[in-house]
Amino acid sequence: MKNLLSKEPSLYLKQHSNQPVNWMPWNSDAFTLAEKLNKPIIVSIGYSACHWCHVMSKESFEDKYIASIMNRHFVCIKVDREERPDIDQTYLEAVRMFNQSAGWPLNIFCLPNGQPFWGGTYFPNKDKGEGIVPWPQVLMRIADHYNREFKELEENAGNVVSNLIHTNNALLSKDEEWSNEYLVIAAENICKTHDKEYGGFTPAPKFPSPMKLDFLNSIKESQAVKMNTNLNTKISFCINTTLENMAKSGLFDHVGGGFFRYSVDKEWKTPHFEKMLYDNSLLISTYSRAYQSFKNEAYKEVVFKTIDWLKKEMLDSNGGYFASVSADSEDSEGDYYLLNLSEIKATLNAEEFELLNQEFSLTNNENFENDRVLPYLNKKQQRKKQNTEAARNILQSLRNKKTKPEVDRKKITSWNAMLINAFTDAARAFNRRDWLEIAIELNDWMIKKMTSSNLEISSIVFEEDKKSNHGFLDDYAIWAESLLNLSSISEWISPGSAKTYIDLANKFTLEIIKYFKDKNECGYYFTKLGVEQAAQVRKKFWYDNSTPSGNSSLLRVFANLHHLTGNKLWHNEFNSAKSAYPNLCKKAPQGIGHALTAITEKAVGLCTIKCSPEEIDNLMSDVSKKPYRPIFLRTIPKGTKSEAELIVEGRLVGKSTDSKTLIDLLYK
Repeated sequence: MKNLLSKEPSLYLKQHSNQPVNWMPWNSDAFTLAEKLNKPIIVSIGYSACHWCHVMSKESFEDKYIASIMNRHFVCIKVDREERPDIDQTYLEAVRMFNQSAGWPLNIFCLPNGQPFWGGTYFPNKDKGEGIVPWPQVLMRIADHYNREFKELEENAGNVVSNLIHTNNALLSKDEEWSNEYLVIAAENICKTHDKEYGGFTPAPKFPSPMKLDFLNSIKESQAVKMNTNLNTKISFCINTTLENMAKSGLFDHVGGGFFRYSVDKEWKTPHFEKMLYDNSLLISTYSRAYQSFKNEAYKEVVFKTIDWLKKEMLDSNGGYFASVSADSEDSEGDYYLLNLSEIKATLNAEEFELLNQEFSLTNNENFENDRVLPYLNKKQQRKKQNTEAARNILQSLRNKKTKPEVDRKKITSWNAMLINAFTDAARAFNRRDWLEIAIELNDWMIKKMTSSNLEISSIVFEEDKKSNHGFLDDYAIWAESLLNLSSISEWISPGSAKTYIDLANKFTLEIIKYFKDKNECGYYFTKLGVEQAAQVRKKFWYDNSTPSGNSSLLRVFANLHHLTGNKLWHNEFNSAKSAYPNLCKKAPQGIGHALTAITEKAVGLCTIKCSPEEIDNLMSDVSKKPYRPIFLRTIPKGTKSEAELIVEGRLVGKSTDSKTLIDLLYK
């Protein structure tokens, strides 16, 4: 055997292609070999931007002795989690069943048929006094146990598979009808988990929570919350405390723009340094919607700088946006972003250094070793825009002397679809026609590059335009969701264009019903039939992780399609999908924020405003000044009607020659 990854299109797999481990890609050949040799399988999952993936790779997978143990006793499979999220999410769920932490790198031990019997995340190459068993010892213990106690491992794996199947429908609400009161209870429960000092909804490590924040922002528009002063105040406090702290801390790159993936501390000061397209897409939407509600200039600055970073660093000149930027450069995590304080002082005169320190709290920055600092905003400083920009320019000039981290240049369909959503939300919030044009251009590129003639979606376009053979539920659902959002304001630029986007979303959603729907129980599978399933289980995923779940996105798709087309099919699909959520809402509201947002928006009322093409500029301006809620703008052909119309949930509720009057009526 030899390492078989060199011809794989994935950057992550190529990063392991010269290692002494006899890595195989995920395919039937690997399982056939394991069955033939009667060896257990190691499935090792990660992604190119992941710091701890790089650490374990260098420590263990590049070590000839450790590689020899792996090759002798196991069949070794490498998986890029971004290329095969179905495999990743299934094995993540399995590892949690072993009471192990679940993250990346993810290392799972399986029977030759792929059923998992144990696993974990990062393992060091030797004992470092951290209470983690070294990887070589793990390998030898597993290999020995496999040979001596195969029946026990087979029983363990069978139990895991049974549990994986059970969780597909475990919390579905068989006999309980949905009540909108659950939304208020969910909001209260989410607020209870909020860190009152620094924001966020978990202890450290802290991840951005855009789906939770979007739900809280949407339910503020409900009458139930507007009439509950205490809850309304609490929700606003949670949103603003979290968004302000993330915007002003080390989680945001104040020099180059864009958010890092998460923070290791409760104050958001010390990030892990990978930048992901999905995080930044979701956060552009969240900050844009929050800006409409609160008009906080810090939110505006975050959106503008993140979009500038995306256009500068993540946009392929041939179209589409890259997946991620690595955490590591020069063999060190965050090296590109961290600056040496002594070198800064030596480079700058006293006045320049004082300017930097006032803006970015350099001398109070004690989170990194070796005199290194990460610039984040001094919260006590009253800033002048020209001073902040001057300070940023100085820091950028110092950063430019360093080696940039590697960019993973594959383009992922669902993540680019989230970016369509982000540009649309930002265009609406800040009245930026040019950002809407970017959303339209991106969608046009995706249609050309990511779909076939029969509308089959490829989940990834790799470099040199090589397409993935897979298309997952998230690709279809999130793209359909973004198309409908795009249709809400596309007529601002092109009167009559909304129908094109609605029709395409309609077609994608019919494909979802055909290929992903569970015909016996509520919900939709992540993969189509015929795909080789991880652990031999076809999974449904209900919870949002770092991105919204496809089942959550479908709730918004069904609701919006029914509002826009009047087709009862979508009304029935929405109600059927919603029926799954009473138990999920009561027991785990923190995990279904995107679904709760969709249900809330429907409960508050989806609306359309029809106006003349001459009025739509003024209407967009008025919409941007109000709190976010789904409003679909439509232009009326010249000469057909003289009055603008407001339609809420299918009912005509107002007419006026002045569309602003209708906006005011909507927000009463």
